[in-house]
Amino acid sequence: MKPTTNAYGQPVGSDIPDWREPPFPGPTVLEGRFCRLEPLDPGRHAPSLWQAWQMPDPDIANDREAKARWTYLGGRAFDDQAGCERWLEMMSRDSDPVCYAIIDPAEDRAVGMATYLRIVPADGALEIGHLNFSPRMARTPISSEALMLLIRHAFELGYRRVEWKCDALNAPSRRAAERLGFRLEGIFRQHRVVNGRNRDTAWFSIVDEEWPAIRESHRRWLSPDNFDAEGRQRQSLAEVTATLSSDGG
Repeated sequence: MKPTTNAYGQPVGSDIPDWREPPFPGPTVLEGRFCRLEPLDPGRHAPSLWQAWQMPDPDIANDREAKARWTYLGGRAFDDQAGCERWLEMMSRDSDPVCYAIIDPAEDRAVGMATYLRIVPADGALEIGHLNFSPRMARTPISSEALMLLIRHAFELGYRRVEWKCDALNAPSRRAAERLGFRLEGIFRQHRVVNGRNRDTAWFSIVDEEWPAIRESHRRWLSPDNFDAEGRQRQSLAEVTATLSSDGG
């Protein structure tokens, strides 16, 4: 949004016509083509999440224990299924974050988790985070579509800014943000102390004026025409997003 000038000749932010504070995200089921997102129910989802999170990660060399994928989340907070359920109960206890279980409809089982957090309806801003995708989601469209559903739902509710933050050293998370259309805003140096270590944080966002072009890139990637008979993508999401950008989207 371009700045304007007030009565004192000072540059100020432009007016937002007909601005209305969006509602707080409610307990809504988000249905997609490859997955669905359900409001997290610790008692119902903990067993399948615990099992999915226990699987070794094919993307981490010499991954001897499933705890490795929790590195950038500050470490796994539990050691057994009962602890997993207690942790999920703690995560879903308050209104923020709003936690979702990611369901693989082929098995009707939870295979990952995502949340809305730092939700500020007065500013029309929220963040997508606490992402923990199991190896069952690896190299499947579920991973991307789950995030697309959260982004789309936020803008449909009337939010004007969706944020993504991650450890600046977490290269896979940064690549995922860029594939989805998020723009890097900068690095917050020495932003946090996590397990006694420094964390610089990479900040990304999508704002409402960018959303129509990004929504189209998501739609094109999810189109049945983009997948072969074995479910393999013909064009990657990064390629689709780059194509729309070059077209002026």
